[in-house]
Amino acid sequence: MSRQIKIGVVAGEASGDQLGAGLLKALRARYPEALFEGIGGPKMLAEGFHSLFPMDRLSVMGLVEPLKRLPELLGIRRALFHHFLNHHFDLVIGIDSPDFNLGLELKLRKRGVKTAHYVSPSVWAWRQGRIRKIARAVDLMVTLFPFEADFYREHAVPVTCVGHPLAEEIPLRPDSQQARQQLGIAEGARVLTLMPGSRASEVDAMGRLFLDTANRCRDAVTDLQLLIPAANDERKVQLQQLLTQYPDLNCQLLSGQSHLAMSAADVVLLSSGTSALEAMLLKKPMVVSYRIGKWTYALISRMLKVDWVSLPNLLAQETLVPELLQDQATVENLVATVNQLFLAPDQVSHLQQRFCELHQSLRHGGSDAAAAALSELIGAPR
Repeated sequence: MSRQIKIGVVAGEASGDQLGAGLLKALRARYPEALFEGIGGPKMLAEGFHSLFPMDRLSVMGLVEPLKRLPELLGIRRALFHHFLNHHFDLVIGIDSPDFNLGLELKLRKRGVKTAHYVSPSVWAWRQGRIRKIARAVDLMVTLFPFEADFYREHAVPVTCVGHPLAEEIPLRPDSQQARQQLGIAEGARVLTLMPGSRASEVDAMGRLFLDTANRCRDAVTDLQLLIPAANDERKVQLQQLLTQYPDLNCQLLSGQSHLAMSAADVVLLSSGTSALEAMLLKKPMVVSYRIGKWTYALISRMLKVDWVSLPNLLAQETLVPELLQDQATVENLVATVNQLFLAPDQVSHLQQRFCELHQSLRHGGSDAAAAALSELIGAPR
């Protein structure tokens, strides 16, 4: 009787949970009796994953903010290291969260455990010296975007590009009318979807700003309807409390359903991150905005090696979507930019065509391709 395959997976936030769920499903098709353990969220748990710690304990952002919880984070990482090592796991996969996962992967690989990292850190954009640590930490880097794979090949790090799983799942021409019907939105209504983030700190930083913007947008778009997909129950409560201060806004607060909310929108106002990629794949005009702690921003801005932060612009290598970050993220700037998209159909048509081209460029097999590459790693001698 063959020994049970054991695969560790560590995801630290909602986007990693979504990628992890697709990966688990694809890996389980290859290893139906395998054990999958580590850290994951509700979507991974639905695939039969066993999470050793709540995923939200890893959901911290920036450079300065995680220092406040450093002892707890180090304790979790130490516990994971001993668990994966002592139980003889065949492979450990870190999904994103590089500041947490790369250190874990490095320690495990030194002790003979095979490791992979799924979703490249933005090493091509800033802190490029991390490439040396990555080369020591992983047996394989699995990237979502072709330009990332090129960077790793240049530095002789084993890499495979699988594209983004969402590019496989989302059709090239989504049905916005069906989404509107499902949400009970009248034909001809103009809809703005707000996505302030999946973390409590992001909603604290962006929620009021986005709602103030929407409130002011009604001066030019008088029939404006709002959709806000809450990332989880905690964010829904947080957003409900915020919305009590805006009784005149015509707003639907949804539980999850982010793709439905974006698909039904005319324009999406979102925090920078995976949601920008999702809006691009759904062919939606968007405005990207973000604020982080001033000290974190001061450190990051000095190290950036790229001209953009949002994925649509990085993929296109041009400014397709407006980015209003930090001090530029004001109500006045956001209102002017959002209203311009509502009132410029020619600009929207051009954007949708470019988004379709970028969508096609990201179809490389997604979760199935990642599972195939990782299966080879499990079967290959060290």
